[in-house]
Amino acid sequence: MSAEIVNKVLKELVTECKAEASVREICKKGDARLAEETSKAFKKDKKVLKGIAFPTCLSVNNVICHFSPLNSEADVILGDGDVVKLDLGAHIDGFIAVVAHTLVVGASASNQVTGRKADAILAAHLASEAALRLVKPGHETYEVTETVSKIAEAFECKPVEGMLSHQLEQNRIDGEKTVIQNPSEAQRKEHEKFDFEVNEVYAMDVLISTGEGQGREKDAKVTVYKRTDETYMLKMKTSREFYSKVCKQFGTMPFNIRSMDDERKARMGVVECVTHKLIEPFQVLCEKEGEYVAQFKFTVLLMPNGPMKITGLPFDTQGVKSEHSIQDVEIQNLLKSSANPKANKKKKKAAEKAVGEETAAPVLVES
Repeated sequence: MSAEIVNKVLKELVTECKAEASVREICKKGDARLAEETSKAFKKDKKVLKGIAFPTCLSVNNVICHFSPLNSEADVILGDGDVVKLDLGAHIDGFIAVVAHTLVVGASASNQVTGRKADAILAAHLASEAALRLVKPGHETYEVTETVSKIAEAFECKPVEGMLSHQLEQNRIDGEKTVIQNPSEAQRKEHEKFDFEVNEVYAMDVLISTGEGQGREKDAKVTVYKRTDETYMLKMKTSREFYSKVCKQFGTMPFNIRSMDDERKARMGVVECVTHKLIEPFQVLCEKEGEYVAQFKFTVLLMPNGPMKITGLPFDTQGVKSEHSIQDVEIQNLLKSSANPKANKKKKKAAEKAVGEETAAPVLVES
């Protein structure tokens, strides 16, 4: 149910991403629509908590993630050719569905995306399709890590270093098991390998950059936060009030302080909470100016008969053209295989018909 909601809202927001559109207004609309749609579920059962599981973020061009400006901050206006990443999530009764999608403002089949923008977008799309086919019992997390790196390399791009895809649990967006992409030597030593198991749920998140793949914190203020399990007796009244509202209003889910009644007070109250680790910030990360970052994130259920992707929009291969392609035969075969669990039971011909638009084998771009 939460998956249907995030897909519906994402579809609406994609149509809003036009030249001269306000990033802040699109983010606000996304959050309003998520709240509106989730409020319709289980209306009679007041005990069922529901709402935003990840506030709408819209990161443009070299901005990697978590950009969603406050009312008191400068806005960003979209222009033709901008690479836009939309990222959002919803939950019902703590069961979370998240999604992220990349598009280029003004692009179409007749106005194709080419060059480095196309390289990053196609690499991210194909890497996410490969990840979908690897997230199943019998595989382990570093298989996904290595495959994503190889696909990025084929398009002369890099996965953004250290980005994590998390297992999703009830009321927890950052579950115990994680898949890391492009780990540094230090991260590789620290980060555990995990095996995928039946009935797990993952938010698979792929971020590919035309640059070095190094996320840097920029001037943009942090606006998205999440409560932690830490405890501390807050000294300031403003901080205590803020923390109390967070617990009641958002529970353990990430939130944007723009959605608090008094934005100014919230900005004051959050400081002490972050200092004492009661609240953790989602930093706005950026790649170097002039580079582009593409992102695709989907929620996947590990069913007994294969992975089941429940969020994400179909990818328009007609609108994106790259000079690069995947030459690795093993990865080509992986991408040609079906990601549709129903199809796996049938014969090959029947399987080809059964593969839906979203889970069909992605088009491999010829050089």
